[in-house]
Amino acid sequence: MKKFILTLCVCLVSLASQAQGVLPKSKSPDGARAYIIAPANGEVVGTTLKVQFGLSGMGIAPAGVKLDNTGHHHLLLDVDKMPDLNVPLPATEHVLHYGKGQTETVLKLKPGKHTLQLVLGDYLHLPHDKPVISEKITIHVVE
Repeated sequence: MKKFILTLCVCLVSLASQAQGVLPKSKSPDGARAYIIAPANGEVVGTTLKVQFGLSGMGIAPAGVKLDNTGHHHLLLDVDKMPDLNVPLPATEHVLHYGKGQTETVLKLKPGKHTLQLVLGDYLHLPHDKPVISEKITIHVVE
């Protein structure tokens, strides 16, 4: 129920902000960066794999917790076009949210080529003013 209420609040803030044409973006400090610790770019992995998230120059805070210089990870899976960074990131099968402050996840992927990229979101799932985005990596999944 708490997650539903938080999601509803995020949606309402987003809609109200869009109607006004302004979103309350959090600032990111100079030098902040997100990166994928594992797997490595180009790595061949099995269908079940652990993805470890890295962040430097900022801290981790769960969604809904407003603290300066913090955010939480969103993993873009097989995304060709970056989502709109001026609105909260949508939760889809390709934009995975880690709003509890997780720094790793286990994915089950079909064999083939896949891309992974991180985007840090603030307490409203909104990318920061000066977005903190990792490099996109490619992995090859085999059975």
